[in-house]
Amino acid sequence: MTNMRATWLLRLTLVALACGSCWTSTAAAEYAPVNQPGPALQVPGKTLRAALRCTPSVATDAREPILLVPGTTLTPEENFSWNYERALTSLGLPYCTVELPNKAMSDIQVAGEYVVYALRRMSRFEGRSRARKVQIIGYSQGGMVPRWALRFWPDTRKLVDDDVGLDASNHGTVTAEPSCLEACAPAVWQQRDNSAFIAALNSFQETFPGISYTEIYSQDDEIVVPNTNEQGSSSVHSGGGTIANIAVQEVCPGHVADHLAMGSYDPVGYALALDAVTHAGPAQAARVGLTVCAEAFQPGVNPETFVTDDATYNQEIFETFATYPRAESEPPLKCYVTASCPRG
Repeated sequence: MTNMRATWLLRLTLVALACGSCWTSTAAAEYAPVNQPGPALQVPGKTLRAALRCTPSVATDAREPILLVPGTTLTPEENFSWNYERALTSLGLPYCTVELPNKAMSDIQVAGEYVVYALRRMSRFEGRSRARKVQIIGYSQGGMVPRWALRFWPDTRKLVDDDVGLDASNHGTVTAEPSCLEACAPAVWQQRDNSAFIAALNSFQETFPGISYTEIYSQDDEIVVPNTNEQGSSSVHSGGGTIANIAVQEVCPGHVADHLAMGSYDPVGYALALDAVTHAGPAQAARVGLTVCAEAFQPGVNPETFVTDDATYNQEIFETFATYPRAESEPPLKCYVTASCPRG
């Protein structure tokens, strides 16, 4: 870990610890059935279209396009332009990025609409007569928010082949709780392990038939906690589909990768993600092999500019986390989350 990364983590920890614990109890919700049709999108179509950016090959390539979903505090450019985008471009793979609102710091329920739109548009990009499936690679919150779309907009399930998460906050994190004594960003409220949002996300079942789920995590993750084994936050279990929960340390014993590395330059996490989207079913650690263990960076990362690229990435994360407006409570669950919500 670089000195700058260590400094960033120390500063982030101090910001969190300064706030203490913030959980207040809420009444249990009666959640919508898993096959209840999703609501109409409330975000204007023009805004949703502007948030989705695709390579030209998405319109012409017969292969399934990949949707890159960034993590909390990040735009797609800040998260992926210096790593995954370069790597996928070099492989000639079609992909899109979706920019979540307010750098993924505001209500994640609204961010979910951006993913719903992206999946629908990518499946029939440029008026394709036949829908094709989409493959998702998401980091941190970006690995979790597609599951919100799949849970509450059932029509999106048939549009997804692979859902790949990198240190995804699927069950929240205990590190978010200390950030909310007085106030914190809405998305931080929602990513607490005991938030109303997380309970709704995982209600009834966590996965769905027809989708391959690959949850890649690091046992060194200091942000999404706990994540030391398959019972940790990132891993998913109940429901249909095929599931692989894989720690990068399963591929490379003793491998060191913190949360920020997993979303930007970690070669093992990348190798598992690429394995998932280039094979049928979820990733398999055995297919990745041991040669990746000797690599310092994933493909796409330029070693000559890494120090600058990584410093910029760290700085963007810290500044957004430290300066984004705070809310005094978790955003209330949307009506559509509950079974009692009027339909029409």
